[in-house]
Amino acid sequence: MTPRERSPSPPPAPRPWYVAAAVVFAVGMAGTTLPTPLYGLYREEIGFSQFMVTVIFAVYAVGVIAALLLAGNFSDVLGRRPLIFAALVLSALSALCFVFEHGLTLLYLGRLLSGFAVGLLSGAATAAVTELATPEQRGRSGFAATAANMGGLGCGPLLSGILAQYAPHPLRLPYLVHLALLAVCVPLVLAMPETVQPTQPRPRLRPQGMVVPAQIRGVFVPAALAAFAGFSVLGLFTAIAPSFASEYLGVHNLAVEGAIVLAAFLASTVGQVLAPRVGTARALPLGCGVLVAGLVLIGCSLLAESLGLLIAGALVAGAGQGMSFRASMAEVGRVAPAKQRGATISALFVAAYFGISVPVVGIGAVAVGLGLRSAGVIFVGCIIVVSGAVGLYLSRRPAPVS
Repeated sequence: MTPRERSPSPPPAPRPWYVAAAVVFAVGMAGTTLPTPLYGLYREEIGFSQFMVTVIFAVYAVGVIAALLLAGNFSDVLGRRPLIFAALVLSALSALCFVFEHGLTLLYLGRLLSGFAVGLLSGAATAAVTELATPEQRGRSGFAATAANMGGLGCGPLLSGILAQYAPHPLRLPYLVHLALLAVCVPLVLAMPETVQPTQPRPRLRPQGMVVPAQIRGVFVPAALAAFAGFSVLGLFTAIAPSFASEYLGVHNLAVEGAIVLAAFLASTVGQVLAPRVGTARALPLGCGVLVAGLVLIGCSLLAESLGLLIAGALVAGAGQGMSFRASMAEVGRVAPAKQRGATISALFVAAYFGISVPVVGIGAVAVGLGLRSAGVIFVGCIIVVSGAVGLYLSRRPAPVS
């Protein structure tokens, strides 16, 4: 008998390396928000004011901005894996600062190192997640990058809140768990393929700084203002909301405080997913409008001392922030010259992280004299003005569709 011909075996399915990169991305981002529900415990242990909480939080943003300005383009030269690995090392050093803290000095240093880690990780990991996907996986990888970024930021407070509430050593255990998660990520980073092909001779590493070409400032300025407003709301939830919930709403469960913060970041993820479906030209003004609606709910929650309104505000404002920021990124990336695109997008991130730091410090300063609730109401009013003005401007003069 003639042997039956064997049909060729199908090619092996591509390994979903983008999933591994997304897991690493999420773990790294979670470390930056671990302290969020713990600031009240630090205040009791060390003895500092609410204003100092906002300053400690702002130190993180300083680290992010410095890393973006100095090394935002380094992964294009050195590769994605070295920058991701360096970010994990910085994140581990940050966690160790919190494990061994005995005062403000290590808190400051831990937050600064955490900011450096995010500045390196955000660009390199986002690029790695999208570049490791096959063409068939590209749509899923885009969602994975968004979910890893915002989902990781949101899961950090939930993880630390649960551990601090229900496990021993509330100011140590969350960081030890994060160190264990970082250790698991190391072999993933070492195993994943590198997506940047080295060139010889290797270009010199030079800080890219901020670049906003004059011809695109009409698009960049409203996009940057929208990013500033949206991230200031995220800053409110990660630095102030747990204290407000504890002092005014009778919420003394750290896990619940972490879940409130998680709600804002998950809603941001949903908003970012919805933005392309709405269309960039409409998503930016619409996102600003949704953000304003969420801010109104947050303001009402402060005045009425209502936990339900605060959670509703977190969900609505988070969705608006996600939608407007995704649209801002798309618009700036669309109009920026190719040779200056990376530096221009970094400038947008700088505006966003100014939003997550400067207004929060302002809240802390005003709260010293007027109280946290009054400071929050003033903050909400200011961000409503900024977001409303940007949304109104863009609705009347929408950006041209390419």
